Amino acid sequence: MTVRDKLYIGGAWVAPSDPNLRIDILSPHDQSLLGSAAQAAPADVDAAVAAARAAFDDGLWPRTSPEERQGIVRRYDALRAAHADEVARAISLENGSAGWFTRAGQPFLTRQVKAYLKAAEEFGWEEIIEPSDPSVSFDTIIRREAIGVVAAVIPWNSPFSAATAKLVPALLAGNTVVLKVSPENSLSMMLLADLWHEAGLPAGVLSILPADRETSEYLVSHPDVDKISFTGSTRAGRRIASIAGEHLKRVSLELGGKSAALILDDADLDAAVQGLRFGSLANNGEACILQTRILAPRSRYEEVVAVIKAMVESLKVGDPSAPDTFIGPMIRPDQQQRVIDYIHVGIAEGARLVTGGPQIPEDLRKGNYVTPTVFADVDNSMRIAQEEIFGPVLSVIAYDDEDDAVRIANDSAYGLSGGIWTTDPERALAVARRLRTGTVTLNGSPMSFDGPFGGYKASGLGREYGKVGLTGYIEHKTITRGR
Repeated sequence: MTVRDKLYIGGAWVAPSDPNLRIDILSPHDQSLLGSAAQAAPADVDAAVAAARAAFDDGLWPRTSPEERQGIVRRYDALRAAHADEVARAISLENGSAGWFTRAGQPFLTRQVKAYLKAAEEFGWEEIIEPSDPSVSFDTIIRREAIGVVAAVIPWNSPFSAATAKLVPALLAGNTVVLKVSPENSLSMMLLADLWHEAGLPAGVLSILPADRETSEYLVSHPDVDKISFTGSTRAGRRIASIAGEHLKRVSLELGGKSAALILDDADLDAAVQGLRFGSLANNGEACILQTRILAPRSRYEEVVAVIKAMVESLKVGDPSAPDTFIGPMIRPDQQQRVIDYIHVGIAEGARLVTGGPQIPEDLRKGNYVTPTVFADVDNSMRIAQEEIFGPVLSVIAYDDEDDAVRIANDSAYGLSGGIWTTDPERALAVARRLRTGTVTLNGSPMSFDGPFGGYKASGLGREYGKVGLTGYIEHKTITRGR
C-alpha cells in the first residue's frame, strides 16, 4: 500500500493544511486498498498560487532562455521514459485501464513532448517584422512572452497525457503552473511530481494538488491566476468559462465528444473493425475522442453490425493487469452505474441490443465492470447517440448516402473527433473536409501531436499540441522603434 501524506507545493513536499483531508484509493478491479493520499484544501491552493506568483514575478524561470527551459523538459521526459513501466502500472491500478493501454501510451507521451519541443525550437520568441509599407520609419518587433500563473485542471481518465498536454507548453513558454488533479489519481500524479522535481524545476514553478471540485473552483477563481487550462466535461467547462469571463482570465477548454466513424460503402470491413477496436473502445471506452457512433451504409448495414458484434464479443473483459485483458473496469462505482443507466436508456428508446447489456458477469461483480454493449437500429436523435456515455457502449446508425452520412455525423452538439473508412484516399479527404470536428483520422491513422487538437461547438475552446498549443500559453507584445 502506498501512502502519500504530503502535497507538492512550489517545488517542495509539505504537510497539507488539513491533515484530516485525505482519501483512500480503492482498486476499480476488486475494491482492495491501493493506498491513501493527502488532499488539498483552499489554504493549500493559496500557498501554491502564492509560490507560483512569486516565481513568475520575481523568479528566474520566465527570464531563463527558451533553450534552458527546453533542457529541463527534455530531462523530465527522459526520466519519465526511464520509469515508463512504473508510470503505466500506477495508472492501470488507479484507473482500471488495461495494461496494454497504459504501456502503449508511454511512447505517445514522448511524441507529445517532442512535438512541443520542436515547436518551441522554431517558435521565434522575438522577431522583427518587415514593414508592409516601405515608407514607414520604424521597425516592428514582436515578442512572445509567458502569460503568468496558469491553473491547469485535468481529469482522471488519461492523467499523464492530459498533464503533459498542459504542463509542457506552459513551462516551455516560461509560465508557472498549479496543476489540479483528480483525487482518484493522487498516487500516480505524485509520481509525476517526483519526476518534474528531479528534472530540476526552480522553486515555485510547479505545484501538483489532488483536490475535489470545490477546491478546483477555488483555484480557477483565484485572483492571482492569469490563465485557466481545463480538460473535462462540457458542463464543467461552461462553468469555468463563466468564471474566466467574469475575471477576464485567459482560458482554454478541451471538453466532451460524441464522435462518429463513417464506414463508407467501399470500406474494407476487416480493416475498419480492427481499427475500431482501438478507435472506439480504448481505455475501457473512457476517452473523449472515441468514435462511439458507427455510421454504416444501408446497403451493408447488417454486415457492419455483424462484424462489430463479433469484434466486441472477442474482447477479454477483466483484471486490467492480465496480459490478455482488453477492457478493464470503470474507475468508480458511480461511473459504472452511469454507463449501465445509459444501456437501460438505449433499450427503453427502442434500439436493438446486439450484444452486451446491463448485466455484469458473476466473476466480475466485485469491481466496477460493465459488459461491452452494441446497439443497432439507433436513430441519431436518441440519447445514446447524442450524449457522451464514457464507457464501452457503441451505437450503429444507418445512412442512405454520403451526404446523409455527413449530415448525421455533424448532427451533434459536439465536434471533437471522427474517422472515415474507405479504400479511396481522395474520397476520404473530401469527406473529412466536410466534417465539423477538430480531428479526423482516415482509415485508422494515428492522431498527430504536431497539429492542433481540440474541438468545435461544445467540445471546447482553443487547441492543444504543437505550435498552436504552445501559442495558447503566450502573450504577444509589439514594440516599435524608429530607424
